Amino acid sequence: MMDILKVVVFRAGYEEYGLPIEHVISIEKPEHIHFIPNMPSYMTGVVKFRGEFIPVLDITRIFYQEDTAIDEQVKLLVVQAKEMSAAFIVKEAREIINILENALKQISKGAFVLTKYFTSVASFDDRLILMIDSDLFLSSLEGIAPVKEGLLTGLSQKV
Repeated sequence: MMDILKVVVFRAGYEEYGLPIEHVISIEKPEHIHFIPNMPSYMTGVVKFRGEFIPVLDITRIFYQEDTAIDEQVKLLVVQAKEMSAAFIVKEAREIINILENALKQISKGAFVLTKYFTSVASFDDRLILMIDSDLFLSSLEGIAPVKEGLLTGLSQKV
C-alpha cells in the first residue's frame, strides 16, 4: 500500500511550496501584526495566537528578497516546528492535497547546499511543489536564535 502525504500548498513569489499538514496549526488572515524593532529583516513582527506571541516571517522576503504585498489572498500559515512556532506570510494558501509517496522526488543535497530545508519535489498533475521541512527551515534562518531563545517573552506588557 502506497503512503499518502497530506500537504498544505502555498505560493511565495511565482512558485508553489508544500508543508506537511501535521506541521500547520492554522491558516489565518494577516491581521494585528505588531512590529518589533531590531529584528531580522524577514521578520515583520509578531501576532498573538491562542494566547502566545509568535514571530511573523515573510517567506517571499526569505526566498526572493522581496516583501509580500498584503492583499485579500495573503495568508498566515501558523506552523509548529520542534523548537518554536511561527506564522509564515504567504501569497496564497488555498488547498490541502494528497500526494502519493511515489510522486515525491528526493532533492540532491549537493544541489541545495544552502537550502537544506527543501527536501523533495512533488509532481502533482502539471505542477511541481517544492516540499519544505519546517524544522530545518526555521533553524537555518540567520538571526532567528534570539527569537527562539525567548526574547519575545514578556511582550504581552508591550503589545
